Amino acid sequence: MAGSPDLQQRLEKLLLGGPRKYTRLDVAAKAGVPEERSRRLWRALGFAAADDDEVVFTDADVQAMRTADQLVASGLVERNLEVAVTRALGQHLSRLAEWQVHMLWTLITENPDLDDRQVTRLVERLLPELEQVQNFVWRRHLAAYAGRAFATDEDLEARPQIVGFVDMVGYTKMTRQVDEDELSHVLDAFESLAAGVIADHRGRIVKMIGDEVFFVTDSPESGAEIALALTERASASEDLPAVRAGLASGRVLARFGDVYGSVVNLAARLTSVARPGTVLVDRELAAALEPLPEYELRTRRPVAVRGYSRLRPSALRRAQDRPSGMFAAAQERAAEAMGLVETTRAATEPDRPDDLTPGSGRGRRRRH
Repeated sequence: MAGSPDLQQRLEKLLLGGPRKYTRLDVAAKAGVPEERSRRLWRALGFAAADDDEVVFTDADVQAMRTADQLVASGLVERNLEVAVTRALGQHLSRLAEWQVHMLWTLITENPDLDDRQVTRLVERLLPELEQVQNFVWRRHLAAYAGRAFATDEDLEARPQIVGFVDMVGYTKMTRQVDEDELSHVLDAFESLAAGVIADHRGRIVKMIGDEVFFVTDSPESGAEIALALTERASASEDLPAVRAGLASGRVLARFGDVYGSVVNLAARLTSVARPGTVLVDRELAAALEPLPEYELRTRRPVAVRGYSRLRPSALRRAQDRPSGMFAAAQERAAEAMGLVETTRAATEPDRPDDLTPGSGRGRRRRH
């Protein structure tokens, strides 16, 4: 039932806003957009190229092409960036559409008694509600980002930020040991935790990369709180493995929702050498956090990672987490004798066995 040609045709007509009746050349002519430009924009949206004589477009396609042309003409979108902007829009909305279709498919398969007409009516009823929710969320995010943008004189495209990665330890091994339902539960728990903590501390998720969250924030304290809260709450959760985090501070390039630059690479490398349950930060961020009494920083011995021959991180933890006791000083002296640590505060601060071991996490490739 769910995969019948009749149902597919009904849903297609409903979702596209009408029947297919134009070729790509027809759309370009009706929208008043040069043919080659319309081809580039269509491909940038992530859709397969259509032959010149293939009737696959609707009235909505004509209107969308005309609107895109008007945005460029108004100066809101620079002509040399229109393909990049269109590509970013297509990629983000493609993921959203895939997730929503998956939800719809699950609903249909769990109700096998629904016939084609009932499924079509269900989609027809739900579609305006989805659009309404999406429009609300989009406007709320616009308001939030606009508020921050107009409150600063900094360049929004290239400016200093705190960049962080937090990933689950042992994820690859776990995927070989659990079934799909268990894996989905773990991923949902991790994404939910990350989204809540990052939002609470006014950060922004750049992307979720499987077992890892990549985020940015404006202040050192916010970055520290996000990383520490995620490691603490993951450690206390029965549903999640331990996580580790890496943070770096510096100038980044923000482009169409993503973030680029050497600071991103540095944060990723720090994550790759962090031990489970620990947070490593670069020198610049350590210097910014050093005066704050709520945090404790311990400089670690230099390590070699891809792109950095002598990376010298600091382990970040809350000040109240510092161990104490009659053996604290002895532990510190032993650690210093082995060359594992250097103190950044009191000379009697003990080392923690769960902090950085040089070379741990080696071999893991990052995408940035």
